[in-house]
Amino acid sequence: MERWGIHSFQKEFERGCGLNKSLGSLGPIQNTSESEDPNRKDTVKNIQSWEDCDNSSCSNHSFLREPFYSYRTSSYLTNLVTGEDPNRKDTVKNIQSWEDCDMYDPQYSSSWKNHIQSWEDCDMYDPQYSSSWKNHLHGCIESYLQSQIDSSDRDGTKKYKHLWIQCENCYLLNYKKFFKTKMNLCEHCGYHVKMSSSDRIELLIDPGTWDPMDDDMVSLDPIQFDSEDSEEEEEEEGTYLERIDFYQRKTGLTEAVQTGIGQLNGIPVAIGVMDFQFIGGSMGSAVGEKITRLIEHATNKFLPLIIVCASGGARMQEGSLSLMQMAKISSALYEYQSKKRLFYVSILTSPTTGGVTASFGMLGDIIIAEPHAYIAFAGKRVIEETLKITVPEGSQETEYLFEKGLFDLIVPRNLLKSALSELFQLHALFPLNENSN
Repeated sequence: MERWGIHSFQKEFERGCGLNKSLGSLGPIQNTSESEDPNRKDTVKNIQSWEDCDNSSCSNHSFLREPFYSYRTSSYLTNLVTGEDPNRKDTVKNIQSWEDCDMYDPQYSSSWKNHIQSWEDCDMYDPQYSSSWKNHLHGCIESYLQSQIDSSDRDGTKKYKHLWIQCENCYLLNYKKFFKTKMNLCEHCGYHVKMSSSDRIELLIDPGTWDPMDDDMVSLDPIQFDSEDSEEEEEEEGTYLERIDFYQRKTGLTEAVQTGIGQLNGIPVAIGVMDFQFIGGSMGSAVGEKITRLIEHATNKFLPLIIVCASGGARMQEGSLSLMQMAKISSALYEYQSKKRLFYVSILTSPTTGGVTASFGMLGDIIIAEPHAYIAFAGKRVIEETLKITVPEGSQETEYLFEKGLFDLIVPRNLLKSALSELFQLHALFPLNENSN
């Protein structure tokens, strides 16, 4: 019986890699003695039936027009399988497997060539060899894909990480060079990606008008948080002061908030901006003191006040001292709002949780939230583990909470500065010079 060898099949695949033949060029695969093997005869008939498909639907999906590691043709070939012909189904599956494995990759070419030569005299559809053929293809595909994943992590992620920013919502990449000019808005889905405090100051404050306050104030270790920790935990995570030093070098900030005076479209304002990149924007003694001093300065100078919140809550490494900052800031705000009748705007960004939400975050005369921001007191996991209930998806996001009356406005980031300017003018706060917008 004349055998249909793998060697002829390899030649046809080599022709396909030249991208010069269409799906209809599978003619040489046909067996010269079809009557001797009914399985091969059915396969040839199936291949001929593929040639008769609609040209418009086949032109963009010919697997011979793509490298063998392409995934574009898999859905087309899968649609051709009716389930009534097992030979045809196996053929399609094999072709799909070959597409995912680049047999011309130098890593596999020698191994592939040796297997081709050893299988030249075997029938691919002979039960004696079918399992061996399948096992080899599966091993080839698995090894190739694993090498691509490893090389991608090693070369792609690390080599080009400084060029791209991944969206937290759609997971697509944004070119970092233009991302800042777009105010950290994803160009694919419009999601508001987290911003650093410096970027927010640049977004809201007029150029050349920013005057920082207390930027040399740093946290200490008032309760000696690490004194009772085990040596193993200290080695893994480092002490509290070591973590502060690490984040100071990483972010270029001294603490999790920046405070100062500036102008917003010509209107003098006192502004504090929290930075989630610094220990999760947690509020310790230094953060509370900086915000309190900012409020007292705004009270004395009769300035409108803006605080941009982005925090995980009170800082546990300072114990009850961090909780006391909630009362201290709220007391300063009472003097500012109730006695001096001044205007305070609170801006909630993602995430705003814990002690910040429970204090100055919700005390604004006007409370503004960014779209799709995560805003809560306790996190979803804590609620579910404590109360043994399921927290509905989206119940701690801006849009749902706005319907419950928690905020006054939902303002997109690109409109925030103009919205604040209109609010200030509505409250009789005007620019220092008439030419300011």
